[in-house]
Amino acid sequence: MNVPGAGMFKYISFRSAFAFIFALLIATFIGKRIIRFLQQKQIGETIRDLDLAGQMAKKGTPTMGGIIIIISILLPVLLFGKLDNVYILLMIVTTLWLGAMGFLDDFIKVYKKDKEGLHGKFKILGQVGLGLIVGLTLYMSQDVVIYENTTTISQNTEVVEYAKVPEKSTKTTIPFVKNPNFDYADLFGWAGDYAQTLGWIFFVLVVIFIVTAVSNGANLTDGLDGLSTGVSAIVGSVLGILAYLSSHAEFASYLNIMYIPYSEELVIFICAFVGALIGFLWYNAYPAQVFMGDTGSLMIGGVIAVSSIIIRKELLLPVLCGIFFMESLSVIIQTSYFKYTKKKYGEGRRIFRMAPLHHHYQKMNIPEPKIVARFWIVCLLLAMFTIVTLKIR
Repeated sequence: MNVPGAGMFKYISFRSAFAFIFALLIATFIGKRIIRFLQQKQIGETIRDLDLAGQMAKKGTPTMGGIIIIISILLPVLLFGKLDNVYILLMIVTTLWLGAMGFLDDFIKVYKKDKEGLHGKFKILGQVGLGLIVGLTLYMSQDVVIYENTTTISQNTEVVEYAKVPEKSTKTTIPFVKNPNFDYADLFGWAGDYAQTLGWIFFVLVVIFIVTAVSNGANLTDGLDGLSTGVSAIVGSVLGILAYLSSHAEFASYLNIMYIPYSEELVIFICAFVGALIGFLWYNAYPAQVFMGDTGSLMIGGVIAVSSIIIRKELLLPVLCGIFFMESLSVIIQTSYFKYTKKKYGEGRRIFRMAPLHHHYQKMNIPEPKIVARFWIVCLLLAMFTIVTLKIR
């Protein structure tokens, strides 16, 4: 029996739109109930006395709110996504894996009263484990293929053509060059017949590094009300656009990027991801009623990292995730310089008033909402520039 309107579910645009709407509604609907539950269980944030304006007022605010985001992502994906799609499965595994690791970290902080949470080496081990799963799956799955784009000039007109047969490849997109495809295997041209094998090994190592770096970057950015949530929603929106363009041969041809079959299902996941973040922002905006905790921040970074790798746009992340990058870099610079000056002068010195970077601006007595809004604006500019880079060659 034909159900009126059932044919709409064949269209990726329809399913993506509904995934976004459902995720947003679920987050706003269950958010209040989960926040109330966390308050009843006294699962509140532990705040260190950082001598920051308004910081101590956040003490006791419910944390582990990442649970709201995870539920709001997974339910629409299970409803509207094709669960036999390798990319959807990888994203679900990423969400659950890093969500569970972040939950364990928050659990230790809240219930064990250990401010350090899960030991750093176990976090790294978990991130490396996920990177291995993602990298090896992309290497071994026969559904993970690309159609490589080649460019010819005909009568002063650029013509983009695609290979007739899909191939497994270690190629990715590199910005600012005329030929945007870069093959990791080319780094091992000296290895002859073993170049492709070494290329895959290197690709897996790149995946591990990116998953670890981006998830930690998102974690460091989660320090002000709504900061990481808003930035991640903007980044996710761009990745959703790029995933849709990469899954559509005509749009991919216009931008001269590789065509990646089956990646259209990734759009559904990313729409649910963005919808869940916007719904969570309803409660996480200043003054926050709930914090996502590591349950949310580690998962968010992992989702961004893995989705960018799937659509072969991971080399755009330093631009697209510029906020995450600067937050992480500020911590690295601060720590390294402090250790260096302590060894050289006997007293540690600092470059920033406090790291990560958003705390530096707090120390300058800039109101928290203004810092967050300005970071969002910078992120929007970086997002637009990321899309433009596909045509700047």
